[in-house]
Amino acid sequence: MPQYRFQVKSQDGKTQSGVMSADSASAAATVLRNQGVHVMSVDEQKGSSAGSGFMETLAAMNNKKPTQKNVLDFTTQLAVMIRAGINLRAALDGIADQTDHKMFKKIINQLKADVESGKQFSDALMRYPKLFGPLYINMVRASEMSGSFSDMLERIAGYIGQQMETRRMVIGASIYPAIIGGMAVSVTVFLMTFVLPKFYTVFEGKEDVLPWATNFLMGVSQLMTEQWPFLVGGFVVIFGAIFAFGKTEVGGFWIDRMKLTVPVLRTMFRSLYITRSLQTMGQLINAGVPMLDTIAITGDITGNRIFEGLWRKVHTSVKQGRKIADPMQGSSLLPKSVVQMVAAGEESGKLGEVLDEISVFYAQKLKDNIKAVTGMIEPVMIILMGSVVGFIAMAIILPIFKMSQIVS
Repeated sequence: MPQYRFQVKSQDGKTQSGVMSADSASAAATVLRNQGVHVMSVDEQKGSSAGSGFMETLAAMNNKKPTQKNVLDFTTQLAVMIRAGINLRAALDGIADQTDHKMFKKIINQLKADVESGKQFSDALMRYPKLFGPLYINMVRASEMSGSFSDMLERIAGYIGQQMETRRMVIGASIYPAIIGGMAVSVTVFLMTFVLPKFYTVFEGKEDVLPWATNFLMGVSQLMTEQWPFLVGGFVVIFGAIFAFGKTEVGGFWIDRMKLTVPVLRTMFRSLYITRSLQTMGQLINAGVPMLDTIAITGDITGNRIFEGLWRKVHTSVKQGRKIADPMQGSSLLPKSVVQMVAAGEESGKLGEVLDEISVFYAQKLKDNIKAVTGMIEPVMIILMGSVVGFIAMAIILPIFKMSQIVS
């Protein structure tokens, strides 16, 4: 049976805390209320005390900006506590006491202060738009109007968790190729700057009879060993310029377009943006957010300027009184089957449910695409690495073999 750490306030105003066993946080809160105390917080206790103390020490050292993991944990705890019957102010107070991230603790305390001053929780969240985002704020605002606060928080937590999982999959798919590429570059630089220069004296004066590959590599090796400061500076300037260009509107647009046109990667990125767009839109529609706001938020969170332009067209079309599927008809970004299902959901009045089903399908398709891309990149990178190393080895060994034949 799980252990729950609780904090309560007795009838005489004294605050007490402790640990108890219960089937769930809701059951623990019920037991405590039956004892005639005011429940301030109930949180599941994970791990041993020594491990928890070590983790808390590490977390206390973290002064970085809050991450989506912090927001996910906060939302999950808040949903559990609200469902357990704890009021919002007390729930925020309890979560703040248990939060070890210094900056996020200040944010929660500020949210509590705003709520105590009479602000709606969604208005308090608007103080931190970059951390919580428009989707989070609008879904909370919709729940405040409908009275389904705890259910909406659970839905938001599920959405954040799915987005984090998708991000982890994409990053994980790029780690292996990056490692192989880094190893290939490192081995090549080592051979060109440390191994090949040792053969200068052997090959010196014999340039006319050496294979073209050997002459070419010797020239490159001399350039790397003698002019390395200028080469390093040039690479830094080039990569800095590319990075700066990518931060501009034109550069960002060009990079976003490349993601959708590169043969190996375009299927994966297209599935990613479709999943993210339709999942967001479905969540907002099911939450009761107005349609124009839903479409605008969907465009903002896609993460690709090309898809953002599509949703901007949809927003303009709906604002003019047309249907959502109309501007999607001529777009190459969405498959015809998706457009047809969106149109069917719009006609039947079940657009939110349809979008949820489509996003689930494309989420699975995204996982399959990531596995396929990783499986394709792995042998390609190994072949490229082997080819480069083999070419260098051939350029070194071949002239030595010829010279040994001449001597013999």
